[in-house]
Parts: sequence; C-alpha cells; structure tokens
Amino acid sequence: MVTGTNSSFAHVEHWVFDLDNTLYPPECDLFAQIDQRMAGFISEFLSVDAAEARRLQKDFYVEHGTTLAGLMRVHGLQPAAFLAHVHDIDVSVVAPDAALGRAIAALPGAKVIFTNGSVKHAENVIKRLGIADVFDGIYDIVTTGYSPKPARLAYERFIDASRIDPARAAMFEDLPRNLAVPHELGMKTVWVKPAGDAGPERYQQLSHEGGDAAHVHHATDDLRVFLEGLAGR
Repeated sequence: MVTGTNSSFAHVEHWVFDLDNTLYPPECDLFAQIDQRMAGFISEFLSVDAAEARRLQKDFYVEHGTTLAGLMRVHGLQPAAFLAHVHDIDVSVVAPDAALGRAIAALPGAKVIFTNGSVKHAENVIKRLGIADVFDGIYDIVTTGYSPKPARLAYERFIDASRIDPARAAMFEDLPRNLAVPHELGMKTVWVKPAGDAGPERYQQLSHEGGDAAHVHHATDDLRVFLEGLAGR
C-alpha cells in the first residue's frame, strides 16, 4: 500500500527519517534485544526483580515517551551508561538493502536521521543496511537534550541542530503520533506503516494509533517503493 503524489513533495529539500522500524522492517525485531537489555539495566539500577523492572520499563515508555526519559525524570539516571548498554545488540538480523540506499540517495537535498535512540545505534544499523553513505547527518536523543519524540521540544531542538526548514521538509516515521508535531511545524508527513504484525503488542498498538489522523499526509507499507515513486517528481 502506497499513497501520495509526486507533486505534493515538489517543495521538499530536507528528508528526515526515523531509524527503528522505519529504515528496516519491524520483523527484524531489534527491539526485542533492546527490550531485554533495558529490563536488565533497570533491575540492576533500581535493585528490583525482573517483573518489576519490566513493569517500570513499559510504564515509563507510555508516560514519558521513552523508558530513558522516565528513568531520568523519576530516578535521576545519568543517561550515557544506559544508552551504551541497551544499544549493545546484534544487528546482523537486519538485511542489507542497497535498493533502499539508492532510493534515498536519489532524493534531491539533504537526508538525515532523527531518532530517539543513539548516534552509535543508528550508525550500527545503517552500516549493516549498507546505506551509511547516503545520509548527511544523524540527530539523536542527545541532540534533543534527552527530550524524546513525540514531545514538541524534541523537534524544536532537532530543527535548531540540523538547521532544516520545516516548511521544506518531509518526515518519515513508523509511529503516527510522532508525526503530529512535524505536521504542526509545516513538514510533509509520511507514515511508514508496518506491513505485518511483528513486535510486541504495545508496539502494534502504537504503530497504528492515529494512522487515519489529519497529521498523517501519506502512508506506505514499503518505504523503498514510495521513495522510488518520488524520483520523477
């Protein structure tokens, strides 16, 4: 499923991509590894058992946008060790995607990644995908002062750091809620809809909530095909 028209992207000069479950499919399930490492970190950091660590992890994600944000706000966690620990994962489950790289490279203007994860994690993933050379920059949770998407402050800090013009930008995201603020700021928005039912139940819920909202301008379940359709815009 691909929706959208070339002409609606004629003004775009800045192409902003989320990382996880956007540049690679949810079926890779990298979050299962991250999820396990988060729970282990929380258990040790707060001296709680595995069940309580898991409960806190999920509650913080829902209430604060990311588990990290909740740990920082509620428990004063210093984030560097957490980010290094949870993103120390095996990305070999991600298949190289040279065709996606070519489709992104063909877009006129600057191409950047904006993720709630870390730069190191993004670098590991796009290196595995074989598309590291097509991006002009990576902006992460450190860039935003640890304020995560979908908070408006995260986007404002990203814009300040990247110096993109929202009125001439397009944002690609797997979570519709993360497109609300880009829409308000004047970006063209594209929901990269999961094609299957991979990932935990909560992700399945979040990845579809608001998919029919006005702030979602276009939708696709195949990012590469969608971008190739823009080549002749």
